[in-house]
Amino acid sequence: MVFKKEVLINSLISEGWLKTDIIISAFRKVPREKFVPSELKRFAYVDEPLPIGYGQTISQPLTVAAMTEALEPKKGDKILEVGTGSGYQAAILSEIVGERGKIITTERIPELVNFAKNNLKDYKNVYVVEYDGSKGYPEEAPYDRIIVTASAPKIPEPLIEQLKVNGRMVIPVGDMMFVVDKVKSSKNYEIKKKMIGYYVFVPLIGEYGYK
Repeated sequence: MVFKKEVLINSLISEGWLKTDIIISAFRKVPREKFVPSELKRFAYVDEPLPIGYGQTISQPLTVAAMTEALEPKKGDKILEVGTGSGYQAAILSEIVGERGKIITTERIPELVNFAKNNLKDYKNVYVVEYDGSKGYPEEAPYDRIIVTASAPKIPEPLIEQLKVNGRMVIPVGDMMFVVDKVKSSKNYEIKKKMIGYYVFVPLIGEYGYK
């Protein structure tokens, strides 16, 4: 398993998906096999999404790498993740932000909330909340970074509101991935969007997502 993991990580580095030392270190520390169903553990380091039940998946490692690099998380950040799934992305972010940072991750499916909580029990700076993440999570706002791991029909307004000025969000809209920067301006702030590629995600279900 360790050999397969290193082969995958080295491949993501050589192809340019993993670039930043702190993110590469997080990928090395987090055991992806603990975040997939037991019958799929042997496929943990295949560069493909895997089903985790309830119509959901754990994202392809390449996608997790691309989104994490685009997010540019830093030590001490408070990050909102929309769509916990099995908890793998939250674990990666946990390693990056460190003890002074905090990860709030929302999941709407109760069974996956329990699955993720169990998977993340050793990550003391991660908080899994059963909630409609299309509304963000106002109780902990504002956030330095927001990452959305399901495809939205458009960027939910609550997420923009809950992002700090000079904060960044990474979100798929339809089949396009966007980096969204909330930049300080004379009008308080302005939103700058950049499309960074095409990806396939499960739909974001909720009040500000798909009904």
